Amino acid sequence: METAICGRVPLSPNYFFSSKSGDKHSLSKQWTHRTMLMAISAAAPGKGSGVLERPTIERTTPGRESEFDLRKSRKMSPPYRVLLHNDNYNKREYVVQVLMKVIPGMTLDNAVNIMQEAHYNGMSVVIICAQVDAEEHCMQLRGNGLLSSIEPANDGC
Repeated sequence: METAICGRVPLSPNYFFSSKSGDKHSLSKQWTHRTMLMAISAAAPGKGSGVLERPTIERTTPGRESEFDLRKSRKMSPPYRVLLHNDNYNKREYVVQVLMKVIPGMTLDNAVNIMQEAHYNGMSVVIICAQVDAEEHCMQLRGNGLLSSIEPANDGC
């Protein structure tokens, strides 16, 4: 692609550096063109002579939701609690490991606290999230042998 300033000086490297070897003035032409190229390239960026491309805006088709719409609808869905119930079958260490594996961002301290609360009180709130996520977490906990259920979080806690 060749670019020109005022339509006269092409800025293609091939134009400046492609002189024939038989030409006795080829070396002086190359040095003149190199000096000109350096002067043009040094002056052009500071002057703001570049052309910005128009940004592309993603438009969604009428039947398709964008990623933003999906996040917005997920935030607006009512929250649900994922509950962990105490059982007499699983060891405490195993419950902590499953909680850390299934729930994203679960720390060791939080997992131990949730396990202890379920052990002493019979039930503990694991996480409050959207219904779709709550159902997924509950199924994963059940898949690992833990007793789990979900309920709506009506009081906003």
